[in-house]
Amino acid sequence: MSYAYVFKFIVVGDSSVGKSCLLLQFTDNRFKPGHDLTIGVEFGSRTVAIDKSNNIKLQIWDTAGQESFRSITRSYYRGAICALLVYDITRRNTFQNLVRWLEEMLEHAYNRMTIVLVGNKKDLEG
Repeated sequence: MSYAYVFKFIVVGDSSVGKSCLLLQFTDNRFKPGHDLTIGVEFGSRTVAIDKSNNIKLQIWDTAGQESFRSITRSYYRGAICALLVYDITRRNTFQNLVRWLEEMLEHAYNRMTIVLVGNKKDLEG
């Protein structure tokens, strides 16, 4: 399938907020209840039809949330036009840590990048 444009997305947030599950759902339309921690960065892509004759390719970079991988994942901000800033709605600290993620993003990313806030794990809410 051909495409007119390629757009790079990056998915960031604390460890275990469900970033990899979001990527898997979007790229493969499946859910995996348990997932190993991401080491560095994982990648997925999907071609999306905009209309009958135009397609775009979305490249999604799923970053590790652990502090030990922060220096590696910072380089993936470059070239991204959109960031999904993900937190776990069942863990308040992951929401509070968004400030730090946003500051890092603003420091290393394209200044006109669109940022989307995603509250994840609604299915686990009490």
